[in-house]
Amino acid sequence: MALLITQKCTNCDMCLPECPNEAISVGDEIYIIDPILCTECVGHYDTPTCQKVCPISNCIISDPQHVESQEELWEKFVLIHHSDKL
Repeated sequence: MALLITQKCTNCDMCLPECPNEAISVGDEIYIIDPILCTECVGHYDTPTCQKVCPISNCIISDPQHVESQEELWEKFVLIHHSDKL
């Protein structure tokens, strides 16, 4: 499942440079995560780096609107980073 940045976000800019898929961007009020690009760091790291670097507890959560299995996240990773080799 993709991740979601909640209203707790303080726009500290810690998560933006950490996303290996460039799924995080500046929104109107807070940072946002593009669910099409978010793989929860599957294919890159063991845990999502945005959650790891965020100084606000429970600011970045699982997005209930974008539920995906580990297999689906792996498929998305392959499409994002290896589509030229398919």
